[in-house]
Amino acid sequence: QVQVVESGGGSVQPGGSLRLSCAVSGVSSSTTVDMSWHRQAPGKERELVASISSSGGSTSYKDSVRGRFTVTRENGKNTVHLQMNNLKADDTAVYYCNAVFSRIGVRMGELWGQGTQVTVSS
Repeated sequence: QVQVVESGGGSVQPGGSLRLSCAVSGVSSSTTVDMSWHRQAPGKERELVASISSSGGSTSYKDSVRGRFTVTRENGKNTVHLQMNNLKADDTAVYYCNAVFSRIGVRMGELWGQGTQVTVSS
């Protein structure tokens, strides 16, 4: 069974740092997994924060987090991390990991993690 499991999150003061992790398990070696982080604040739509390719060679960021957040991928693993520095109150949200599965360049499906709360408050 394929699973997407997030960890990390919590409460921090403005200017602080947090690290989120996301691990995908149960995937065959022939499946590539592109992964991304999204967030949803109360009363707002879910938005893409950062993404990383299956090889880890390509990343992209939402403008408001670029330079403060860094998404990385462990070599040869379907595990990614989101290092969040200089956090602001506007970063407060539930953060979700998303995994998109492909085989031979054909998208097979996607799966979301359960979400983890990040609260930035003084």
